[in-house]
Amino acid sequence: MQFLQKVLHSLNVCHHIEECLNSGGLARPDLDLSWATELLHRPTNVGLTPEMSMTEKMDLKINEVFFSIQGESSYVGHPTVFVRTTACNLRCTYCDTKYSYDLGSFRTLDNLVEEIQSYKTKFVCITGGEPLLQKNTLPLMTRLCDMGYAVSLETSGSKSTRGVDHRVKVILDVKTPESGAADSFLMENLALAQPSTEFKFVICSEGDFDWSESFCRQHELFEKYIILYSPSYGKIPESWLAEKILQKKSTARLQLQLHKYIWSPDMRGV
Repeated sequence: MQFLQKVLHSLNVCHHIEECLNSGGLARPDLDLSWATELLHRPTNVGLTPEMSMTEKMDLKINEVFFSIQGESSYVGHPTVFVRTTACNLRCTYCDTKYSYDLGSFRTLDNLVEEIQSYKTKFVCITGGEPLLQKNTLPLMTRLCDMGYAVSLETSGSKSTRGVDHRVKVILDVKTPESGAADSFLMENLALAQPSTEFKFVICSEGDFDWSESFCRQHELFEKYIILYSPSYGKIPESWLAEKILQKKSTARLQLQLHKYIWSPDMRGV
């Protein structure tokens, strides 16, 4: 609504300028105000692709929906419906879902819920991409919670979790220095965290480990939340991270991406 109001205000300004130009009311030869007349009479469909126009009718751009075993978080092992949204604002060095950056199709909430209901499980994971780039992720999660689903949200923490239903288990993936997206975490999300919130750190090196330990201690995360340390797949050995957790007497949980060990690490839809 605010956007529409701004558009209408801009058009009113253009109308006023055009009237003044036509009547000679703006005797300012030093100002070129022809842009106002050009903008006012520009065809309304300029710059709009068919896909962009469709967003007014559709609710979410979805990359894929699939049924698999949850490989991460405290919900690990549960048969889960995954809803992967399209688009991400970050470009992590270890990203294994680059195909979600652009690919996808627009789907209504009704259509998504219908497909989710076709799978016999109570677990639904909203992932991406970055789900919080699309505002209609919020009503989808609330609707699923109302239907009795155990909903989890995987998010980078670079977007505010304000408005996320309190019944949703939020997994905040805090980006470490070697992630390629350092300093992207929105500190506001610390204050918005619920008791069920989990913090995930993908560890790429000893420097990442030490940084993660410091971050958690500084913000007293160990005392309040489940902390997950996951080795960057193929970059550091799982055994190295396990030993590091023990040596440093960290209270973080070692997390492996279970699905990558059950199936091929490059397989989609798992």
